[in-house]
Amino acid sequence: MKKVTGIGGIFFKSEDPKAINEWYAQNLGLPTSAYGTTFDWLEVDDASKKGTTVWNAFPADTKYFNPSAKPFMINYRVADLVALVGELKANNVTIVDEIAEYDYGKFVHILDPEGNIIELWEPKDAQSE
Repeated sequence: MKKVTGIGGIFFKSEDPKAINEWYAQNLGLPTSAYGTTFDWLEVDDASKKGTTVWNAFPADTKYFNPSAKPFMINYRVADLVALVGELKANNVTIVDEIAEYDYGKFVHILDPEGNIIELWEPKDAQSE
């Protein structure tokens, strides 16, 4: 089964997300907003399919990365989240929450052996990947 298909986002804690967004915009040209920035790209195997990778600074006191104490979270794109969660459970991987579904896809959070929080995202169109 195809598991991770790419990086969906890089998220990190910041003492001042607004200031860090402004710094990245001024110095590295990232077109930031309150939600960071989104990099759009096309699938290598099918240029008619668009993908995105998000970069976003969270407040230093965010609880979104819990139970991890680490100051970052990586979001991985996956093709079949339900099947992957079944495999992860069979491998005794810590599943932090239940699969949540939104207009833009399905999400679940897991922990790696070092306690790093990982967000798995099945984009709305991922079943066709």
